[in-house]
Amino acid sequence: MRKIELLSPAGDMERLKMSVLYGADSVYLAGTSFGMRSFAGNFTPEELPEAVKFAHEHGVKVHVTVNTMPRNEEIAQLPPYLELLNDVGVDALIVADMGAFTLAGKYAPSCQRHISTQQSIANYECAQAWYDLGAQRVVLARELSLQEIAEIRQKTPKELEIETFGHGAMCVSYSGRCLLSNYMTGRDSNRGACAQPCRYQYALMEEKRPGEYFPVYEDEKGTYILNSRDMCTIDHLKDLMDAGIDCIKIEGRAKSAYYAAIVTGAYRHCIDDIAAGKEIDPVWRDEVEHVSHRVYSTGFYYGHPGQYTENSRYLREWQVCAIVEECDEKGLALCSLRNKFAAGDELEVVGPDLRPLAFNVGEMKDLEGATLTEPKTPQMKFYLQLPQPVPPLSILRHSVELSAK
Repeated sequence: MRKIELLSPAGDMERLKMSVLYGADSVYLAGTSFGMRSFAGNFTPEELPEAVKFAHEHGVKVHVTVNTMPRNEEIAQLPPYLELLNDVGVDALIVADMGAFTLAGKYAPSCQRHISTQQSIANYECAQAWYDLGAQRVVLARELSLQEIAEIRQKTPKELEIETFGHGAMCVSYSGRCLLSNYMTGRDSNRGACAQPCRYQYALMEEKRPGEYFPVYEDEKGTYILNSRDMCTIDHLKDLMDAGIDCIKIEGRAKSAYYAAIVTGAYRHCIDDIAAGKEIDPVWRDEVEHVSHRVYSTGFYYGHPGQYTENSRYLREWQVCAIVEECDEKGLALCSLRNKFAAGDELEVVGPDLRPLAFNVGEMKDLEGATLTEPKTPQMKFYLQLPQPVPPLSILRHSVELSAK
């Protein structure tokens, strides 16, 4: 079976390396302007060449988001920025604004042009129109079913690539075209600064009774009237491939490096199993439960997912303890601390192409060789004996309940 491309988030250099090493075919990132996630780490002009170089050395393509809607005073800054992206070897630009699309064709001719989901492409005529204008790929609106996507695939040129979201947060509004954040907080979602007011718990206050709150119910389940679930399609990858989707995107440039690594690794192994005609190994399917997430759904692929009004909390049941920087052939690892743990604790280690492996923490030493029972300083480096050799950027984690109550 033809493999589907796996596109993973890269909010900063650490997250880029995690996505690349854990199996992404391509990564998407942003510079310090014109991107839809202004609170991700993002990449300075000095960091972009390093990011592209690292990805290309590992056979991974780089897509850069240029998908905000520029204002008059910003548009003059776009040509030199596009020239920079072209010169450093970026493979594709993700654009939403027609002016930015046109400028990208002129000032970044070596980059493919992909049309962002912000354009809400929901039918084959719209997809065809963008192809006729020079787009190599369309990222379809998130509100489409697999049946609708299959029809778009059948009625557009095979040279036009189709990308859809496969995992991560879903926007309560129509393909992200939400004005609620701007109205309530002054932070514009279409300029990369959404405050996510759809996650708030709302109540009713009568004008002459300040401070007296009355609950608002959409139904008997609760008051999170605008909340959405997270998307997870790891159990339905064959259906996505059969619909003709060329690429699935993991949402999450503002999420952690741990999230980028674990979700990318899970989808990588499941995609490879399906393409090889094998049953999905359940250990990899289970990995998507090991990251912080809201209750999962399949988005709109099989029809309307229904509203989830009980709460907007994230499920957090695992915590990163340390990252492996180096490891010798006997399993002695140089680690960097992320969260506290101690000798005798039970941890798991998971890494690039490494199945999760549980072990009890034994002796640890600091860089001077002194014995440690509990590394305590954030980012401190220490040595830990692992049960087997592991690749760099493997992750040590432990089970802990951190979900909001």
